[in-house]
Amino acid sequence: MNWHHSVDMIRRELASGLVSSSIVRLLMAAILGGLIGLEREWKHRAAGLRTNLFICFGAAMFTLLSQQLAGVPSDAARIAAQIIPGIGFIGAGSIIHNRGLTTGLTSAATIFVVASIGMAAGGGLYVTAMFATGLVVATLFLLGHIEETFNLKLLTSSYEVTGPNVEEVSNEINRILESHHRLMQNVNSATTPQHVRLQFDVEGCNRDQKELLPQLKASSIFATVTPLGRVERE
Repeated sequence: MNWHHSVDMIRRELASGLVSSSIVRLLMAAILGGLIGLEREWKHRAAGLRTNLFICFGAAMFTLLSQQLAGVPSDAARIAAQIIPGIGFIGAGSIIHNRGLTTGLTSAATIFVVASIGMAAGGGLYVTAMFATGLVVATLFLLGHIEETFNLKLLTSSYEVTGPNVEEVSNEINRILESHHRLMQNVNSATTPQHVRLQFDVEGCNRDQKELLPQLKASSIFATVTPLGRVERE
């Protein structure tokens, strides 16, 4: 009897068009959140594809639930309003303070905007949600490119060099970095019978990083110089 009752309820929901409308809104939220997440994933951010997709989807889901489960319109607004402090908690967790530097502010702000896009999709404001997504993606790409071109953003690049011994390698690296007014960070070394491997990070703008690699490779002290990648400061 209960099984037949459940089937009848599902049939009534499908006939009313409520389920199809909800599915479209949730799919829209997942797609839009995923688009922003792809840009974050491409830049190797902690809050990447899955995080932004789930945040946008979850915000849309809570918006739908607040509309369907609330007894009166004022209750619906109150339930949806709780999304904002919840997202603020997640955004605060993406901000990192290390050695006087703060990173993750852009990721935190992106999470906040992604949640609002999810709420717009959950509320059926498709055009608004798509416009906001396009604006966010364009801003992240274009402004990031402008900051890099005009050397407005600090980058942390990682390198590995090999040489005869730790002291000579370190002294040579410090000599080269002196002209850029930079210091080695997160230094790690390993000794083998043939040579010494030393890995380190260097902060600097895009122009400094482009000038540093040829200078390292030009040194006669290093047997090999290998760039290991770089991370943008947010």
